[in-house]
Amino acid sequence: AKRGAEVYLLWGSTGWIGGMLKRMLEADSKTVVAAKSRLEDREGVAKELDAVKPTRVLLAAGLTGRPNVDWCETHQQETIRVNVTGTLSVADLCAQRGVHCCIFATGCIYHYDDAHPVGGKGFTEEDEPNFRGSFYSKTKAMVEELLKSFDNVLVLRVRMPISDDLSDRNFITKIARYDKVVDIPNSMTVLSGMLPLALAMSAAAVPGVYNFTNRGVISHNEILELYKQHVDPNFTYTNFTVEEQAKVIRAPRSNNFLDTTKLETCATKLGLEVPEVRAAVVS
Repeated sequence: AKRGAEVYLLWGSTGWIGGMLKRMLEADSKTVVAAKSRLEDREGVAKELDAVKPTRVLLAAGLTGRPNVDWCETHQQETIRVNVTGTLSVADLCAQRGVHCCIFATGCIYHYDDAHPVGGKGFTEEDEPNFRGSFYSKTKAMVEELLKSFDNVLVLRVRMPISDDLSDRNFITKIARYDKVVDIPNSMTVLSGMLPLALAMSAAAVPGVYNFTNRGVISHNEILELYKQHVDPNFTYTNFTVEEQAKVIRAPRSNNFLDTTKLETCATKLGLEVPEVRAAVVS
């Protein structure tokens, strides 16, 4: 690459979010290289960093489990190998080379509690994670704590991602297929309006941990009502309680509202904004 040119090395390019990032960068005429090494192969990662010499690393890879995070409960070593050891390894190798690394992480490390009730104040980046219900979330919280020690790393806490495609990973597609859904307000990330902000933060080499969700909250029923309005007028759904849901899933799920003040401040500095969640879902 010629001096001064930006080169992005992207892990997870064949994944859902990674694929979107790749297309966005290419549309913006940026040089983006799809990483071939596996996160858990430290030597391979090091070689690839030295061969590509990126100016920015984007990490949108990891194990979420298929069909869902319950898989991680029964595959704990594999989950650690990729989500903990692998992620830390990439951050560490980037640090040694002075390369900024943007990690697409999760906000599913909190759960409504007495200090943060439904309808109350949101969790900030400073709050201690309080959701350890699933092995996936437990490891994600541990890794995030360690990543805070790297001043070259940006951690974006994505939640219940939504997109304008009907991908299997899309939160709307997922819940529209469920027999029953819980109805709880949650922070969510509508990718089309949020990923450009992630790329701007990467380009500006912003460090630290950010709640990376749209402003406000939206509930499962609100989303499904919008789905009826805009996609399928004949769609029907039924609710059940968290207690009833617990009987059909192996690991509990996180429900929360993440405070986006820090993200909004950063977005303003970059000349961007954080869209409100309902408006973003509708559009």
